[in-house]
Amino acid sequence: MAASGQVHKNSGQFGSGKIDSPLTVWLALLYQPPLMTTSKHKPAPAIRVRAAEPGDLDSLVELEHRVFATDRLSRRSLRRFLETPSAELSVAEEADGRLAGTAILLFRPGSKVARLYSIAVAPRMEGRGVASMLLRAAEEFAIGRACSSIRLEVHQTNRAAIARYRKSGYREFGRRRHYYEDGGDALRFEKRLIPEISPPA
Repeated sequence: MAASGQVHKNSGQFGSGKIDSPLTVWLALLYQPPLMTTSKHKPAPAIRVRAAEPGDLDSLVELEHRVFATDRLSRRSLRRFLETPSAELSVAEEADGRLAGTAILLFRPGSKVARLYSIAVAPRMEGRGVASMLLRAAEEFAIGRACSSIRLEVHQTNRAAIARYRKSGYREFGRRRHYYEDGGDALRFEKRLIPEISPPA
């Protein structure tokens, strides 16, 4: 079954050439659990979103296998995303150091369109706002790289993720047929991050 935040994979190739350095100060986002909860959803512990580090590789591989039944990223691919300047790999980390989720954002040299390649949330943390935190952090990173918009793909059956993207201001603009390993279509979404400024009359 697809994860709630699944959006990968991209069939295109992103360059690995040098581009501007990432933000020097990373977002320190703290999730505050609701004051009241039901028996169905437990409050989430404090979580921060930070840039992934080489030492996270083992945990990233484990998370990938826990979350995705198909279209999994290999250890080699995850290492490449950690090393290439054309990618930003961020993680949502619990207070005890466990990873609650991860997001991969890709950039193409010379392009102002960032691509959200993947969002993955640990099964134990589903429904606790982790995917929304990672999405907001990805948007901030894209803005920090001077991108004016962000695009993504999501499995046509992933209704929770589709609803989240629509709520967050993303609009559907296309479809990729038989995009995923299971034969499912990918819906394409885009969000403008920086409003267009009309030139003076």
